[in-house]
Amino acid sequence: MKVNVQSVNFNAEGKLIDFVQSRLNKLDQFYDKIISSDVYLKVENTSSKENKIVEIKVHVPKDQFIIKKQCKTFEEAVDVASSSLERKLVKRKEKLKAQV
Repeated sequence: MKVNVQSVNFNAEGKLIDFVQSRLNKLDQFYDKIISSDVYLKVENTSSKENKIVEIKVHVPKDQFIIKKQCKTFEEAVDVASSSLERKLVKRKEKLKAQV
């Protein structure tokens, strides 16, 4: 699966990009028809410690899923967002099986 990572208002380290890539590659286990995904990493300028925002768009045939999470670290936000995506993809796969 092709993963496009964009960091807004900062430069992401290679380690963070590798983490995002490996975490999203695991989504293929749950739904094998994923075309690509776009990941946007943003830092919000607030006094709150939870100022890291991760937005993930996953493109599948005839549809796309968008998950947006805000946490203390990018790694935590990617984990939470990908867990939500896993549930959505499994639900979609079951719905497609039910139609057949």
